[in-house]
Amino acid sequence: MEDLKVHSRNFMPYEMGKGVFTPEDFMDEEDLISKTTEMFVKQEIAPQLESIEKHDYKVACQLFEKAGELGLLGIEVPESYGGLSLNKKLSGLVAEKMGYGGSFSVSFNIHVGVGTLPYIYFGTEEQKQKYLPKLAAGEWIGAYALTEPGAGSDALNARTSAIWKDEESAWVLNGEKQWITNAHVANVYVVFAKTKEGMTAFIVERSFDGVSIGLEEKKMGIKGSSTATLILEDVSVPKENVLGDVGKGHRIALNILNMARLKLAFSNIGSAKQSLELTTQYSKERKQFNRSLLDFTMIQEKIANMAVSIYGAESAAYRTAGFLDDAMEDRDENNDSNGKNSGYAMECAMNKVYSSEVLDNIVDEAVQIHGGYGYMEEYQVERLYRDARISRIFEGTNEINRLTISKILIKKFNSSQVTTMDTANEIHKDKNRQYIQLSKHLLTRSLKALTETCLKMEDEQEYMRLLADMVSDLYVMESSFLRTEKAIEKNGRDQEQMKVNVTDVLCEEGYRRVENAALSIISGGVSDDHDRERWIHEIRHLEVPLYENLFVKKRAIAKHITSRTRYMI
Repeated sequence: MEDLKVHSRNFMPYEMGKGVFTPEDFMDEEDLISKTTEMFVKQEIAPQLESIEKHDYKVACQLFEKAGELGLLGIEVPESYGGLSLNKKLSGLVAEKMGYGGSFSVSFNIHVGVGTLPYIYFGTEEQKQKYLPKLAAGEWIGAYALTEPGAGSDALNARTSAIWKDEESAWVLNGEKQWITNAHVANVYVVFAKTKEGMTAFIVERSFDGVSIGLEEKKMGIKGSSTATLILEDVSVPKENVLGDVGKGHRIALNILNMARLKLAFSNIGSAKQSLELTTQYSKERKQFNRSLLDFTMIQEKIANMAVSIYGAESAAYRTAGFLDDAMEDRDENNDSNGKNSGYAMECAMNKVYSSEVLDNIVDEAVQIHGGYGYMEEYQVERLYRDARISRIFEGTNEINRLTISKILIKKFNSSQVTTMDTANEIHKDKNRQYIQLSKHLLTRSLKALTETCLKMEDEQEYMRLLADMVSDLYVMESSFLRTEKAIEKNGRDQEQMKVNVTDVLCEEGYRRVENAALSIISGGVSDDHDRERWIHEIRHLEVPLYENLFVKKRAIAKHITSRTRYMI
């Protein structure tokens, strides 16, 4: 079976301004699906959150059925199997709106993501016919079983075994899979097990003999999503339930996790918007010292920072979804079946890391602005705070994802796929374009410096972290800049002044972080004093645009945000 392959587009530089998808590009029909999701969350999920948090499985199953009736489970499922045959951009939009749905959003994303996508991309025709219509309708709920007690971040080092039995003409699976989302409500699991040929993916139905589920885990947050151990004791799995090729399960795992990371990013964006909206409303109503909280400029700054970071995360996520859709179309048109991983693994990982940390910062500030009330269960931000913490852990910890980002970046650099041109000498009138070019310059300089050292990079994870943060900041800066330029071209600068203000903040603050990271890499990685002094001198004497008064811009952003009932830039 073929891997989910998309053609790689070199990260640096993308074609500035060409083919970049932004949230403003959605058409009326797509906006209707967005509104349908919003209404589903508001009318069906929100009233049931208390029951969901108490693990009322019947409620969860009913919600899946209703979501199926609305078509929300089949966004990416082909029409021939009961779905809508739509794209990553729209599935991202649905995931974002579902991000307002508390624990159910986790159950939903697992089902439509890792619980369904393996069948779409790697299933045989018979497997697709058997499982996809049920999954798209919500008749069956899907789950994904990769993690084990001894294999978390090192997920491919699993111990669950699958042995072929000639006398049964079937595979026999034994082992335990840990922290399986949807464990108690799922009807079918994609299970990864070791065979003598290597890691292999299997389709395991809940009804198979030997399948059992452990007790619900007692979690810090996302309490309403079912999380438990999947126990496999001499489970007989017919050969037709092998997903993909025997021994090639790692390819399925890696490809599907890439897509799951992007879907998680969209969900995080939705939750971040919900947190901002709740905080904005509270800050309008709450009074201290006979003044509304909103009258205090430090509160305005916090709200502006929330809005700015959401705009960056949103711009990067939809841009990436657009790239994936374009690549998928190219792949289908060319009938390309070569076995390679997704060319956008780095971008998916960057979105996951960036959005999860944006969400964590926003819910933390939301609780802070709520003060003592934010610590109380009766206020939604208390739950949002607890629920957000898992996003930096699942779908690969942010540490593992940072290593993934930097490894791919270094590989591209070594193969000359990353430009090493001296962009610092390319002066443009637009200061944000300058910040982006200067950041690219600093990134390539940092990569060059590290390749000239004797450091064994896999053992130098501090440098890997800094490289990952640099390229992520750059990607967000460029994505936001391109989105704003596109909006200005369409509507004029005056009408899009808030986007301009937000992009000004993103690019200036982003550049400052990139510069600090470059200085840290050079200071630590270059051992020769003369060379280190020369590199640092060069960085400190770049022609950087004059820094602006960002406090004023942030006050304007906060005023814009708080004049509305929901997040809008």
